[in-house]
Amino acid sequence: MNLLNFVKQYPDEASCRSKFKEYRDKEGVIYPHCGSKEHYWKKDRESYECKKCRRRQSLRANTVMHGSQLPFRYWFISIHLLTGTKKSFPASELQRQSGHKRYEPIWKMLHKLRGIMGRRDELYTLSGVIELDEGFFSTEIREEEKDKPLKRSRGSQKKSKVPVMAESEPVEGVKTKNGKPRKVGHHKMIVIDDLKSETITPVVEETVSGFSIIDCDDSTSSVKLKNIVEEHRPQVIPQNEIEKTLPWVHLSISNAKRMLLDIFHDIKSQYLQNYLNEFFYKFNRRYFGEFLFDRLMIAAVSYKNVFR
Repeated sequence: MNLLNFVKQYPDEASCRSKFKEYRDKEGVIYPHCGSKEHYWKKDRESYECKKCRRRQSLRANTVMHGSQLPFRYWFISIHLLTGTKKSFPASELQRQSGHKRYEPIWKMLHKLRGIMGRRDELYTLSGVIELDEGFFSTEIREEEKDKPLKRSRGSQKKSKVPVMAESEPVEGVKTKNGKPRKVGHHKMIVIDDLKSETITPVVEETVSGFSIIDCDDSTSSVKLKNIVEEHRPQVIPQNEIEKTLPWVHLSISNAKRMLLDIFHDIKSQYLQNYLNEFFYKFNRRYFGEFLFDRLMIAAVSYKNVFR
């Protein structure tokens, strides 16, 4: 959806509120107290009333907007900007464009949306042939580690460790239209505290189907992966061959780093996962076009206040 179409379709607060109710009615309203889905819409109260327990909940309740005082149109504009741009959109710019007085509510709103992007991708399990490698993203040093001597290389406190997994089926005889020897599918990036085998193995087990094949480098982090998948194919990969052996993982790491450097500064490690959620939510749905707005709206009415 381009900007002109968005403004035409959602010109004011009333149109956004009405559309949000339409999305919510379509997905269904569930009452957490009794589990019932039967309800009345109380127009005079602008709320739902359960037919069973008679409790009421507002239009925002139990959605990503739960507890938010920001106008519906702010949320719609944010969803449009996050899904309509190839890169990302900083909270400072959204605050400036909207004229809102405070930065923090805008920042929280964007991170809640990034959080539900991650929740949505958690529903999918990677399968087939999987590329696996670790990425190292520059982040601020945590408060509890600022007094410790600064480590070098992969163990540095300035580097957040991120296993990257990509569905990557080999294409025999020809390269894909991207010039890669493999056809790419879904990706996942998960921020972890360290690169120990005991840390990475359960993360991969939750993310990848047990009938998959994993291609990765021959590191101590991956020694236990053979116990959780059908086939584990570690290999010693020379530095100049790594982009050929694991092409999509390293292209994705490079693109994600470039996005973060271009738009954000001094990222805190505890929020890195949300930024990566946004990057791969859009990558995994790169062929959705204008329907990407609708998919995120559906996620917005389906999940309550996800903020990591």
